[in-house]
Amino acid sequence: MDFTTQMQVPRIVFAEGALARLPDELARLGPGNALLIATPRRNLVVEQVRDALGSRFSGVFPHAAMHVPAETVRAAVNEARRIRADCLVAIGGGSPLGLAKAVAREMDVPIVAIPTTYAGSEMTSIFGITESARKTTGRDPRVLPKVVIYDPLLSVDLPVTTSVSSGFNAMAHAVEGMYAADASPLTSLLAAGAVRALKKGLLQVSSDPHNLAGRADCLYGAALAGIVLGSVSMGLHHQLCHVLGGTYNLLHAELHAVLLPHVLSYNAPAAPAAAESIAGALDCRDAALELHTLAGQLEIPRNLQALGVPPEALHDVAVQVAARPYMNPRLPTENEVLDLLQRAYIGNAPGGW
Repeated sequence: MDFTTQMQVPRIVFAEGALARLPDELARLGPGNALLIATPRRNLVVEQVRDALGSRFSGVFPHAAMHVPAETVRAAVNEARRIRADCLVAIGGGSPLGLAKAVAREMDVPIVAIPTTYAGSEMTSIFGITESARKTTGRDPRVLPKVVIYDPLLSVDLPVTTSVSSGFNAMAHAVEGMYAADASPLTSLLAAGAVRALKKGLLQVSSDPHNLAGRADCLYGAALAGIVLGSVSMGLHHQLCHVLGGTYNLLHAELHAVLLPHVLSYNAPAAPAAAESIAGALDCRDAALELHTLAGQLEIPRNLQALGVPPEALHDVAVQVAARPYMNPRLPTENEVLDLLQRAYIGNAPGGW
């Protein structure tokens, strides 16, 4: 055995009712003026967090949006400076945390993340900002949260459709982590555990949204997948999601559900051991087909057309992706990317590579 890996993991507080520990965690960190960052739709959870903060609450910025628009970052930074925030508390999914990361880069203040979806960004130093329909991503240790609080009770009111598509977002982190060029036995072990927990949890949540065991499995799987995401490089699948999502303002989580089976099917011949491990974690023979089937069971859209992707976009995306490819088991040509996108646009079962 011979490998090199590096993991940077925040402090994790995981329990039903873990929100009650927020004051103690902030006291340990030291800040006294917290700015809450959320979306306009998470009012109930924001109130719960505000109550938990007590005197440390200084304000709320409830305008986080998909793909972290640059103009929203500027507005949030201005608000944080106005109230002299020395800590950011991000509540919800990838959008609030993405915005908190962008603000933290500007102000060098700590982040406490309270995820209610399964995006996994809370476990990484990865950030992204969209300006002029172009999404730029990078890594910066300053944006890794200091503390992550996982409380399944805060996610029970998350709609099933959002829950299951967000779960596929986490699934994509784990799957791409299995065949990453810089994967290690440690990251692969975490990724396999994430895949198992996510499949189990998503099936439970889809049939009973208030199933706390299912919610906990999903959060646990998302945490493992997030560690993988922060420890290895992502490949073709994430590149396609970034380009499509950033250019056409599409729901990031739903893109993962549509594209992941097709990208895995494309990559499997070049990464047979990883494909076999993914299949083992899913308890199936064909991992790509199983993911496609699972998306159907969870009633997630399985084609790009359903997400509103215009057909003329496929060629432009293929050109962009082939011109600057991410690290991937197979180096895709422009025609191969276009073929993959056309298959995903129709939504037939993956295969045939």
